[in-house]
Amino acid sequence: MLDVGCGALGLRALEPDLQITGVDLAERPDYPGPFVRADAAEGLPFAQDEFDLVYCSSVIEHVPPPRRAAFAAEICRVGRGWFVQTPAYSFPLEPHSLLPFAHWLPVRLRRSYWRLGVAGEWEEIELLRRVEMESLFGPALPERVGPLVKSWVCVRPPG
Repeated sequence: MLDVGCGALGLRALEPDLQITGVDLAERPDYPGPFVRADAAEGLPFAQDEFDLVYCSSVIEHVPPPRRAAFAAEICRVGRGWFVQTPAYSFPLEPHSLLPFAHWLPVRLRRSYWRLGVAGEWEEIELLRRVEMESLFGPALPERVGPLVKSWVCVRPPG
């Protein structure tokens, strides 16, 4: 498996016995397994279909919109299957800052409001709508909290 945007531990925290290679923009010297520092939007140093599954959870909303197609193309290129999850734009609570409605505000107002949340330092994050996720990865399934869609998940089983 390939964990794109793995952070310090990523999927290995949940499944330490699986063969998981981590990829991140930042160097992760303590990552407990194979690790590659790379920007998926710039290209990954792996062969086509090298991985059974590419896992990418809550990462694509951090990728600037003009770079998302290249990011998604790399995930689809290196994996025979994928699991990509992202918070839904339609959900009223912005999941990084934990502030209600923050992601619906214009950037100028959002920057000021952001300081009140838990995210700390400002980061421009643009949450995705279902149509964008589906254009990048295929059919998107909703993860719900009651009647509200909290996030979108696109799954392609290895085939």
